[in-house]
Amino acid sequence: MTTTWRHLPAPAREIARAATDAVAAARVRDTEAYDEAVDRLAGADRSGLVLGAVVRLLLEETHPDGLDGDDVRQVLESCVRGAASWRPDVDPHVVLVLLAGALGVYDPGDDPTPPDPAALARHAPLLLAHLLTAGASEGPPAAPDRPLDGLLTAAFAEIRRTELND
Repeated sequence: MTTTWRHLPAPAREIARAATDAVAAARVRDTEAYDEAVDRLAGADRSGLVLGAVVRLLLEETHPDGLDGDDVRQVLESCVRGAASWRPDVDPHVVLVLLAGALGVYDPGDDPTPPDPAALARHAPLLLAHLLTAGASEGPPAAPDRPLDGLLTAAFAEIRRTELND
């Protein structure tokens, strides 16, 4: 892909940088770097929209025939188990909200305890790092060192296309 997110306005670039930093920190389990990056994500307007789009793209890629309840449960369980070894504060409900939101089946009005944007920002990079890791799902494994750039570029393009058509 010849275009990247680097040509976008500063707020979009900051979301992409913070997400990239948070996922990289999650991959190596660097708590300090992770906390700093997710604080930046939590403070960035519309980061949830971007991260949700990337999660959806990854789910579609790793499950080309679609997801069923067992697939979602497996992604949820393996993500939470993997993250809990270094992030004891990981909340399965928040990861489930991220998955359901990315799939378009989550309505915050139906949730008596919807997670706040900061909780979503703390958990989304854990889910992204999990989905980017080889063997993270039942689908074809992604390369362990797969960069996030292409997915971010695709997510920003999809968001732009949706906003232009609405």
